[in-house]
Amino acid sequence: MTEIQDDPTPSVPGPATVQAADWQPLPRRGALLYAAGTATVTALSGGIGLGVLASQLVPWPRWQVVGAAVLLALLAGAAFGRLRHRRIGWKLDAEGFATRRGGWWRQETLVPVSRVQHLDLERGPLERQLGLATLVVHTAGTRMAAVKLPLLALDDAEALRAHLARQVEADDAL
Repeated sequence: MTEIQDDPTPSVPGPATVQAADWQPLPRRGALLYAAGTATVTALSGGIGLGVLASQLVPWPRWQVVGAAVLLALLAGAAFGRLRHRRIGWKLDAEGFATRRGGWWRQETLVPVSRVQHLDLERGPLERQLGLATLVVHTAGTRMAAVKLPLLALDDAEALRAHLARQVEADDAL
């Protein structure tokens, strides 16, 4: 579990201490789920379509061409999904909770603690089996009313939720 802190004194118990401004990657065990989802979408949308098109141009049996195209799309989608998973990160610092996605076109979202309304953890059956969770930070306002960070380690997700909830309560008390 990663310890989350915004001052030199640890506020969430855990074995590792990370400086508050460091971007944290998602755990590797979530890459399999991310890659499987991307591979499935790629194979269904691109692989089948390309296979049917290629089967009109290649003198092989249609099922072989479509099967090969779907297999190639599955492999390409899995590789792309793993790469995308590695390019997702998060951090918690004095400014608030931030997420970062992408390589060439990077998207960074900062949620100031004062805008946090409530926090949820979502866990599907595969996430539960792998010890993962999706943190949902609901914000004030209508634009991007919720920020989701998928496939976090369960311990990190619970620690982030608890830490943000404490910060929101402290801000409300002022």
